[in-house]
Amino acid sequence: MTGCVAAMLLWVCQAGGMAGENSAAADAAHTVGEAVDKAVDKPGHKLGVPRGHYLGNLSWPAAEKELVQSPVVIIPFGAGAKEHGPHLPMNADWVVLNYLTDQAVAHADVVVVPPILHGWLPAFRDYPGTEVADAGVFIAYVDAVAQSLIGHGAQRLVFLNTSINKAGGLPLSIVARDIRADQGVPTLVLSWDDLETEAAAALLSQREGGHADESETSINLYLQRARVDMGKAVRDYGGRVAKNYPGYRPGLFSLNSADPRYSETGLYGDPTLASAEKGKRILEIMTANLLQALAGFSQEPIPGSRGDR
Repeated sequence: MTGCVAAMLLWVCQAGGMAGENSAAADAAHTVGEAVDKAVDKPGHKLGVPRGHYLGNLSWPAAEKELVQSPVVIIPFGAGAKEHGPHLPMNADWVVLNYLTDQAVAHADVVVVPPILHGWLPAFRDYPGTEVADAGVFIAYVDAVAQSLIGHGAQRLVFLNTSINKAGGLPLSIVARDIRADQGVPTLVLSWDDLETEAAAALLSQREGGHADESETSINLYLQRARVDMGKAVRDYGGRVAKNYPGYRPGLFSLNSADPRYSETGLYGDPTLASAEKGKRILEIMTANLLQALAGFSQEPIPGSRGDR
């Protein structure tokens, strides 16, 4: 199995037209793949036998043992119901989250806890969904979950976020930062835009995008084709003015026709260009980046370990 992920990613890069003039991307694919293979191909790991565990599948004595012994505990976050345009189901983030956690459990020595499916997502507040609008309430909720796991021996915490860093990832980052500073427990926030890298973007044909677009639609065509209505997929670039200045500008999808960010569709990009094959390749890239991150973070020194002295 050694080198299999590297070969897979090189194929993805070449299929996406990145060979030759974009050879740096192919080289990066080799690097990522080799790192992941090292993380996956551990002595005693049998093909098809999961390396990790879902906490809810364990008995309490087994959970007590695994929380202490596992190098990494993952707290997954993905909106259970958030608008994704007129053509995608509102569970789009949740479905991707399930896929990624399945990959983590299959290939990494981790414990995955039950997901947090309600979050702070103000960019989509005008649309139906399951948002926790009070950021303080959401931060307190996430922190309480994390503290429970730390209290039972979790060594390192990963907040796996199927929103982006500067959206749903912001409150998660506050929790992660405070835990690291106050308790010394290593934390990592791993968001969608950490996993969907330039190699994935090179597979796309849309001019620009970011939500319910060619990428997300391709992924959902691969994961849940029956729930995707391509007859309602439309191109919508929203008439946005390019941002050519520094700073964090919060995004918004508004149903107020007087708002400059008014969006009749709730999407940004061109989902009409999507295909299940592109979705499969994007998920392969995201999975490889996830496994690489987990492998690297599992070596992060913990309080009292030699690396902290």
